[in-house]
Amino acid sequence: MKKIISWLVAIGVIGFLAAYAGSSFIMKSRKAPESEVAALKYDEALIKKGEYLARLSDCAACHSVPGDAEYAGGLAMQTPFGAIYSTNITPDAETGIGNYSLTEFTNAVKHGVRKDNAPLYPAMPYTSYTIMSDDDMQAMYAYFMEKVPAVKKANAPSTFPWVMSMRWPVAYWQFLFSPIRDFEPNPALTELENHGAYLVEGPGHCGACHTPRGIAYQEKALSNDSDLYLSGALIDGWRAKSLRGEVQGLKLWSDGDIVEFLKTGRTDKVIAFGAMTDVVEHSSQYWSERDLNATAAYLKQLTPAPNKILELPKKEDTTTDLLLSGKYKDPGAILYVEHCYTCHRADGEGVSRIFPALNLNSAVLANNAQSVIQVTLEGGKMPETPADRMAFTMPAFNHLSDDEVAIIINFIRNSWNNTSPEVSAEDVAEIRQFLRHKAPNITLN
Repeated sequence: MKKIISWLVAIGVIGFLAAYAGSSFIMKSRKAPESEVAALKYDEALIKKGEYLARLSDCAACHSVPGDAEYAGGLAMQTPFGAIYSTNITPDAETGIGNYSLTEFTNAVKHGVRKDNAPLYPAMPYTSYTIMSDDDMQAMYAYFMEKVPAVKKANAPSTFPWVMSMRWPVAYWQFLFSPIRDFEPNPALTELENHGAYLVEGPGHCGACHTPRGIAYQEKALSNDSDLYLSGALIDGWRAKSLRGEVQGLKLWSDGDIVEFLKTGRTDKVIAFGAMTDVVEHSSQYWSERDLNATAAYLKQLTPAPNKILELPKKEDTTTDLLLSGKYKDPGAILYVEHCYTCHRADGEGVSRIFPALNLNSAVLANNAQSVIQVTLEGGKMPETPADRMAFTMPAFNHLSDDEVAIIINFIRNSWNNTSPEVSAEDVAEIRQFLRHKAPNITLN
């Protein structure tokens, strides 16, 4: 018996060492040879291009903590296994990327390989950035090294349990789910739509939030070769909506709505909230008109996601008159008038560009109501852009009970012209529990 156990232990040790060695081989195979990268010229045009690409790629939203130095890292990103903290990507030599060569920078951004050959967690969207050109990497490197102030701020470890915190197995994840690839234009699309596809699929990395993930946390599609691509996903406790052509996606949005939303965080009916607020503030408000129009053109030609609603059932609005009459006993109507009516109004249409409409709002209509529950419990703040004079905040209603929050949300999701599945008090309790245990951001003292 002892002999069998000894053999099993030996086989286990050999297997572990072989797997570890294999991970190192995978990482080395993903790295670009130093000699393949041209020498960098730090001229102003290149630096300016790099600054735009950093905005386009939304680096600041993940690598900055609100109120702290931009790009200094420390933002907590919740995953099913714990929190990952974004890293310091300022040019500080000790805690940032000051000692990275251009090749090492490219390997990290495009291939998910850290300077010390360790794999980066897939919270970093290298699965998308891999299609960006080496020239773009050169420009971004010039910007970070020449214009971003160096900040000394140590990186925080993840809160993953011991086994999950080992990095070397991530190499196998990269091997299976993060191929090194180039962008392939679709001959059936226009030049503008193909440019939009490149932006969405690459630097914009929209799929990182809006594409559902599989059992290994991999994006189920990296491009539009599957209608699961951009069909909506749950990330960081938010339900990132579908960007495809169904009712709960972008069917009710015009190209102009998409452009306006990305540029200002608002349309006449909806306002960005949650993680999308950061995207608008740090990234999309800076996009060029061509890039905005290309993104809208590409998204609007996507077909509907599978098993989603293409038409809403017709429903007469009886809610507005009921609320205006003041003669109601429904607990949902009472709670709505007490907590929501002032901003979102009796007709549920809100106030254009100030308070979002709740009637026919795609977030409200979503089958999965995590975002609506979370913003009700946690509140929210509009993105700040030069397009609007003021950014308003929505207060947190976490003093209400789980039953009361569920009643209000069900009233909103099934009033006016809305028809949506109901949520339960247990659904609210689950989100409240998630919010209570969210890891805090790491800030400078």
